Amino acid sequence: MLVFVGYIVVIASVFGGYAMLGGHLGVLFQPVELLMIGGAGVGAFVVGNDGKAIMATLKELPKLLRSSKHNKELYMELMALLYVLLAKARKDGMLALEADIDDPLSSSIFAQYPLVQHDPRVIEFLTDYLRLIVSGNMDAFEIESLMDHEIETYKHEAEVPAHCLAKVGDALPAFGIVAAVMGVVHALASANLPPSEMGELIAHAMVGTFLGILLAYGFVSPLATLIEHQVAESAKVYQCIKVTLLANLNGYAPQLAVEFGRKVLYSTERPSFTELDDHVRQVKSR
Repeated sequence: MLVFVGYIVVIASVFGGYAMLGGHLGVLFQPVELLMIGGAGVGAFVVGNDGKAIMATLKELPKLLRSSKHNKELYMELMALLYVLLAKARKDGMLALEADIDDPLSSSIFAQYPLVQHDPRVIEFLTDYLRLIVSGNMDAFEIESLMDHEIETYKHEAEVPAHCLAKVGDALPAFGIVAAVMGVVHALASANLPPSEMGELIAHAMVGTFLGILLAYGFVSPLATLIEHQVAESAKVYQCIKVTLLANLNGYAPQLAVEFGRKVLYSTERPSFTELDDHVRQVKSR
């Protein structure tokens, strides 16, 4: 939703300001130049990326229109789930988690936290490392190193659409210049026309430069920045799990371990110490 709001502000500011100066909006409507700039941008995008990157970008675009799911409610559920799992392991031993982590979709524990259970990637990350901990063959340092590598790989993969769109955004002003040059060539080829008509052709040609810059910095590049923000938000989920599990491996009680996880969250989503403590007490009482 905010994407559309931002686009409306861009369009209203640029075209509204132009109209207030006395300019005629009809002059800016140049579908052929839009075709040249947009077509060249799409072509460069296809040439510069493989099939995986193209598909990842196309799948990511619709997600930009939704609000972020990484909110305080999600993190409260995540930390409550981590507390319950670690408390059960502390009481009954790590092997007691085997049934839950082997089939989390059927687990009565995971079923209590639908926001987490319905995210397959988070569930896979959590259960994979719980299995490693249950095996007992890896120390905290080895698991931390492996987690860091996986989170880095996740971020690198998730940022591919952002890099693709950023490259297209960087290229659009140049394609706008190409369209403008083609318009100037057309105008100069019609040198026998009256000065008024020549001036109109050159004015139309210059619209190409304007459109290229506007599309780049007003529409495409902001999408790349938005994807980067969303990737950083989603990575916090894995960092929260990582810090909590490592704290538990280092001997901290489950209630303290989830406090470690709380500390890595952004301030906008991080519950206060009291909120988390009350939430954990409610979970313990159940």
